[in-house]
Amino acid sequence: MNDTMKSNTALNIALWAAQILLAAAFGLFGSMKAMQPLDQVAQMMKWVPTMSPLFVRTLGTLETLGAIGLILPALLRIQPKLTVTAALCFIVLQVLAVSLHVSRGEFSPLGLNAVLISLAIFVFWGRSKKAVIMPR
Repeated sequence: MNDTMKSNTALNIALWAAQILLAAAFGLFGSMKAMQPLDQVAQMMKWVPTMSPLFVRTLGTLETLGAIGLILPALLRIQPKLTVTAALCFIVLQVLAVSLHVSRGEFSPLGLNAVLISLAIFVFWGRSKKAVIMPR
C-alpha cells in the first residue's frame, strides 16, 4: 500500500469516526428534545423554557433525522451527498446555538458547540472534497 492510499484510508476512518460521534451526539440530544418531558429537558438545557414546545419538539426531530442523515446515505451509498447536507445543516444549527447561548449569557455550553462545529466542518469538508463517497 502506498502513502497516498494509507492517508486516504486514515482520512476515511477519521471521517467515519467524526460522523459517528456527531450522529451519536445529535441523536441523543435530538431524541431528548423530541421525546422526553420538556421540564426534564429544561434541567439540562436552560433555553428550553424560553421556546415554544412545538419548536423544541421540531428541533429534536430534525436533529434526530440529521443524525440518521450523517450515517445512512454514506453507509448505504444511496444519495451520499445527503451526508454532506446533514453536516452543513449541523454547522448552521450550531452557529445559531452559539449565538443563542451568547445572547443569554450562557457560556458553559460553548465548548461543546465548538467541538460539534469542528466535527461538522471536518465531515462537510472531507465528504465533499477529499473522501467523497460515490453513489451506487
